[in-house]
Amino acid sequence: IILYVQRYIFISGLASKDHYKVLVLGGGSGGIAMAARMKRKVGAKNVAIVEPSEVHYYQPIWTLVGAGSKSVASSGRPTASVIPSGVTWVTSKVAEFDPENNTVHTDSGKKISYDYLIVALGLELHYEKIKGLPEGFEHPKIGSNYSVKTVEKTWNALKNFKEGNALFTFPNTPIKCAGAPQKIMYLSDAFLRKTGKRSKANIIYNTSLPVLFGVKKYADALWEIVKKRDLNVNLRHNLIEVRADKQEAVFENLDKPGETEVYKYEMIHVTPPMGPPAVLKGSSLEDEAGWLNVNKSTLQHKTYANVFGIGDCTNLPTSKTAAAVAAQSAVLDRTVSRILKKQTPDKTYDGYTSCPLVTSYNTVILAEFDYDGQPLETFPVDQSKESRVMYHMKADVMPHLYWHGLLKGLWGGPGPYRTIMHMGMK
Repeated sequence: IILYVQRYIFISGLASKDHYKVLVLGGGSGGIAMAARMKRKVGAKNVAIVEPSEVHYYQPIWTLVGAGSKSVASSGRPTASVIPSGVTWVTSKVAEFDPENNTVHTDSGKKISYDYLIVALGLELHYEKIKGLPEGFEHPKIGSNYSVKTVEKTWNALKNFKEGNALFTFPNTPIKCAGAPQKIMYLSDAFLRKTGKRSKANIIYNTSLPVLFGVKKYADALWEIVKKRDLNVNLRHNLIEVRADKQEAVFENLDKPGETEVYKYEMIHVTPPMGPPAVLKGSSLEDEAGWLNVNKSTLQHKTYANVFGIGDCTNLPTSKTAAAVAAQSAVLDRTVSRILKKQTPDKTYDGYTSCPLVTSYNTVILAEFDYDGQPLETFPVDQSKESRVMYHMKADVMPHLYWHGLLKGLWGGPGPYRTIMHMGMK
């Protein structure tokens, strides 16, 4: 009840005010983190956040939900509970940008003007770009850890597996958390071994990429796991159709245009194609590929000095992860502070991102790297080795850090700790 009263206050506050010093678009990890940080800079009454969703999800845990070791309920909290107190919540979608006039239009017909705009709209999933989806999810034996609607279907497909091919896919587009499509493969392998079904399973990972993972140090370690566990990896294979009624998946060979191959499956995990927010399309904020066009060092828009971006919606050339958002939030905080004082941004984002590659129900390879694909590891150990401690961090520590650190604007990534752990050396 308190949350809904809070929400009423958020919304009713709009009637008298349609201008904010800082307007944040998007209530995901980047938007909430920046709203919290901006509240401390300019005061809660001068900050508004536009977000239509009633529930905020900690999406990284969905890998473990799909493998049956966490509940989907544990991943969500009411949006009202994570919006910084006193900050206005506009429960609408962004419909149009007008950066020339420092204005945003919402789908409810409201015009909101701003002094500074932070765009944190995330990305969009495009299951519909695969023939036979999303309607194919109505059938059993198919799931996807990328949506709250389909993540439990992954677990249902896995626990009901009997015999045959277990298929895992990676699309021919940029995606968020590029390790997740193979994490569920390793977890499925572990589950099938634990339940005595592994000898009846042929595990296949079909990826559009020409590599198993984008950073060689971690890719080499993953290839070792693939060989040791008898997993089948096919590079440059892109899912183009699912015939869920027949339990068939059709892949195109990206190196041989026009050549397709049909795989029968007993289970399939689909990673959908993804793309930039549709509302950016045709606006003067997008780059040629449709992503928010920002400076890769400062996160300031390349055309509009009072517009900034964070997270998956941007064209920053790094992996789209919550860890990247954390590091970006610290840089963007500093950038906006300098701009508010009419000073030049002086803090640089190095592209830091992290992917805890879950390799079983108790091990993780913690991949951390920068724009150049160079390892940027926090701990003074070889993080390309499977670790039980890192699994505990992924499953238990990181969710706490997310809800109570990142979303409160208090966690800006492990940079300072890395410096201490490595005694000042990179």
